Amino acid sequence: MSIPESIKASDLPAFGQPLAGGTLFARQWYGDKEYALVALAADTELSGAWGKYDQDVDTNHGDGEANTRAMAEAGSEIAAKAIALGAFIPAALESHQMMFAKQQGYLTGLREDRWYWTSTQYSANGAYGVDFEDGWQSHDVKDVERLVRPVRKILILH
Repeated sequence: MSIPESIKASDLPAFGQPLAGGTLFARQWYGDKEYALVALAADTELSGAWGKYDQDVDTNHGDGEANTRAMAEAGSEIAAKAIALGAFIPAALESHQMMFAKQQGYLTGLREDRWYWTSTQYSANGAYGVDFEDGWQSHDVKDVERLVRPVRKILILH
């Protein structure tokens, strides 16, 4: 399957519809560019530790793609696996957008019995996770095994 680098705004499907090997769940501005956010299917979920304990990684709350690259450069195996899929680990904000999409019925298959990592670091020892049963976010130590639902972003052309 070919993953498009961009898509015309007029060609975007509705939220909850297939796009680029996943499901369109949100639109998000990063600087002066808008992107379509696509959650890959449940069968692409990854499981593992966020990264090394006591290692500071430069991440933020909004850009999972940048965070995932930083994680991989710091040696995170789960980040490298997400990148190999042509995807990234969603940041805290993007994970909240996934929860909203789940509540609206646009996104299904998110497990409610397990926590998912975000790509947002809390401290050198911990990172944020999200519980898709109720959308609660908290932090845990980085060497704990959690799930990841890989996400892609596609530039929207206006």
